[in-house]
Amino acid sequence: MKLLENKVVIVTGAARGIGEGIALKLAEQGANIAFTYVSEGSAPKAQALEEKLAAFGVKAKAYRSNAGVFEECEAFVNDVVKEFGTVDVCVNNAGISKDNLLLRMSPEQWDEVMITNLKSVFNMTKQVIRPMMKARKGSIINMSSIIGVRGNAGQSSYAASKAGIIGFTKSMAHELGSRNIRCNAIAPGFIETDMTHYLKEGAAAEEFLKKIPLGRFGTTEEIANTTLFLASDMSSYVTGQVISACGGLNI
Repeated sequence: MKLLENKVVIVTGAARGIGEGIALKLAEQGANIAFTYVSEGSAPKAQALEEKLAAFGVKAKAYRSNAGVFEECEAFVNDVVKEFGTVDVCVNNAGISKDNLLLRMSPEQWDEVMITNLKSVFNMTKQVIRPMMKARKGSIINMSSIIGVRGNAGQSSYAASKAGIIGFTKSMAHELGSRNIRCNAIAPGFIETDMTHYLKEGAAAEEFLKKIPLGRFGTTEEIANTTLFLASDMSSYVTGQVISACGGLNI
């Protein structure tokens, strides 16, 4: 039997990168997947992913929804419950970066990162705990970052948002544990995606690799494997934790 047979999983921001990798890995293990994308330009990728997921013999549906907007999250989760019956796992993956030195950062840039990265986790968690509490079980997985643990020059907004996710995750573990709902976070290091492609070029790549004990960037599949562990019953006694999947960058 597959690890997530017939489970209903939500993945936000899954049209590409880590989110796409997570959706594929969980579908491979039998999960029915409801996932979100934001922009109209991402619709073709979302449709292609929906077809890839369905090829695993599971139910899959793409929803255009902005996790940073509370009302859209409410409508999205209501639609998922109507369509799929419940929500067993929620992966809060949607995120952006607007890197800049604080001296040059505008209030608008700061707010955009906070809304997309941190407020979205509040928005989605508040909605999914309703069906989870009814079922008296569930797993919420929040995508933080190693930058939220150690900080980084030029990424104060990103670091603050990802550190906020860690505090939120631990608080939810306390609040929801009595209902058998687990809440954990993953803190990826430098992962090979569209968002990090520039880090692999030239001297900058060499400097980053020197800081990573394993000597390489991570892959989306490695983050997806960590997510699978937290989504499945393999982690049934794990809650309130931050798993750093960073190649040792945080040592």
